[in-house]
Amino acid sequence: MLFPALPPHPIPLCVAALTIVTASTDITCRRIPNPILALSLIVSLLVQVWLHGLVLGAGSWLAGAMTGFALLIPLYLARGTSAGDVKLLLTIGAWVGPTMVVYIVLATFLIGGVWSMAFVVFRRRTTQLLTNLQCLTMGGWRMGRGMEPGKRIASVGSLPYGVAIAAGTLGVLFASAA
Repeated sequence: MLFPALPPHPIPLCVAALTIVTASTDITCRRIPNPILALSLIVSLLVQVWLHGLVLGAGSWLAGAMTGFALLIPLYLARGTSAGDVKLLLTIGAWVGPTMVVYIVLATFLIGGVWSMAFVVFRRRTTQLLTNLQCLTMGGWRMGRGMEPGKRIASVGSLPYGVAIAAGTLGVLFASAA
């Protein structure tokens, strides 16, 4: 089996609804609202406890949430994504557990990477991207140290990454159902 087993119902339906709603708000408002994530975290804890019992349910909820958080926080610290995206993956992890959230993150990185590269090429910002990568690898993200004169980090644009997270999540859920 290539993908982990689909979580028990109603988890796939709840996660699909969560990702569609948050991707929609990320597209329209460029943010993922905290009240949606907080409500979803509470409901996911209740559902996990209902399905698996107090200890196993709470443990799975916590392990999934921390795995989702741990896998995306480095990208946030490198200013590659927003806090809302980290909190969304934390919430998705609370729903699906640690194993499936790893697959979701991998699918999200693949989708988000291809989308980002297409975005950079389409907007003709490849030179700035390469300059940014050079500055980052030389430590230039730390207050200008290690940067050559004339080179600077400038955004090549931003994408509503909640859409990539939703696509990765729905893709893994569908692949697990097959």
